[in-house]
Amino acid sequence: MDFSELRRRAGRFGQEHIFAFWNELDPGRREALIADVRRVDFELLAHLVGKQVKVAEAAPPPTALQPPEMLPPEPATADQQNLYAEARRRGRTLLAEGRVAALVVAGGQGTRLGFDGPKGAFPISPIKKKTLFRLFAESLLATRRRFGQSVPWYIMTSPANDSATRDYFAAEGYFGLDADDVCFFRQGVMPAVDPQGRILLAEKHRLALSPDGHGGTLRALAASGALADLASRGIEIISYFQVDNPLVRPVDPLFIGLHDRTGSQMSSLTVPKASDRERVGVFALCQGRLQAIEYSDLPDELAAARNADGSRTFDAASIAVHVFSRLFVEELTRPGSSGQGVSLPWHRAVKVVPHVDPTSGERVTPDQPNGIKLEMFIFDALPLAADPLLLQAHRGEVFSPVKNATGVDSPETAHRDLIRRAAAWLERCGVQVPRKADGEPDCVLEISSLAGLDAQDLADNAGELPSVGPGGQLYVNVW
Repeated sequence: MDFSELRRRAGRFGQEHIFAFWNELDPGRREALIADVRRVDFELLAHLVGKQVKVAEAAPPPTALQPPEMLPPEPATADQQNLYAEARRRGRTLLAEGRVAALVVAGGQGTRLGFDGPKGAFPISPIKKKTLFRLFAESLLATRRRFGQSVPWYIMTSPANDSATRDYFAAEGYFGLDADDVCFFRQGVMPAVDPQGRILLAEKHRLALSPDGHGGTLRALAASGALADLASRGIEIISYFQVDNPLVRPVDPLFIGLHDRTGSQMSSLTVPKASDRERVGVFALCQGRLQAIEYSDLPDELAAARNADGSRTFDAASIAVHVFSRLFVEELTRPGSSGQGVSLPWHRAVKVVPHVDPTSGERVTPDQPNGIKLEMFIFDALPLAADPLLLQAHRGEVFSPVKNATGVDSPETAHRDLIRRAAAWLERCGVQVPRKADGEPDCVLEISSLAGLDAQDLADNAGELPSVGPGGQLYVNVW
């Protein structure tokens, strides 16, 4: 589509102002503007402006919430013991047959951590300073060695970090993985608009584009051809996680097996909340359907509600670890009557968006929210799924996000949790771990996934493990 047609197209949807400064732009800036405009789905934007932007009233809060049913971390009954044993066998079979792929959402930058580069390239392990990407890659490499079959890894980047992420993987030799099994695709974007639905200009030659939310993963899978690639490889199960969680296991045979064994189209992992108002979504039943409720939408009285035994009533934290059936993703991304090409709802977020005034050309930095961003949430697929499954895990085994430079959910807390988990695994293998008076390990520990994917795997494969003294360090990598 050439410039004239792009301009006519923008005009048909009331967006011709995005070319207001065309005559001032040099060839390079004109090319950049055209590239931005080509990324805009004007039909979809017009649909959302009518449904989300020009609607003053926010969606009503969820009502009639009930705590969800979930499977426990360990089986509690004979029937559950049989189910878990069968699920582990099934998960291992699916991995051995090459029916499972991993998918990481990795579009973020390390800016909030004081790091210049993709967040996945941030060094996080306590001793070797392995990056998040390397931790996940080693887990997938270990899985390949355990089950004799590679696990294709799909990595969703963003326009801001796509090139840097690809370059990083190439420079690291794909961490020992086959390059053909590492598949990059870019997240989609949506323009920020003003309350009248007019696209905001970030610069005279750039639109104010922002990622379309983690729910956009599904749209990007389909649009990029990655979903077709999954089908061509015979992939049935997609294991989804986000890049900022160094404790996550990219593919877990038990979780995958339970998903498959129960006939679920989408399954989610959950852990107990750290506090009543922890900034995580919460799983709940809403009108009988499993949903993840944003922490900001959960009323304070429900967040603090307690059961008769004193336990928290709504305690199932959403940690962005899911398993999807590929056929379900195909179903969700099949074009619908609105032309969206994805069945998830869109959400509006009112934000401060610096921009260029299309009339005066002046730079405007508002002190109040002025723009509307549109995004989708991955967990909105849950109420659309048949037989959704919720599996509870031990928080210290699977979840310690790295979101802030200091304090809660920071590199410091991730180091602590990686060391705590390593200590628990080593003690299960008979290693005496020195501890301080408060019970914390009195040493620095790190276990490579190549030595053990979990405590049992470490015990089965590590052989005799070395000891560690108070104040010492121990790195375990015995494969």
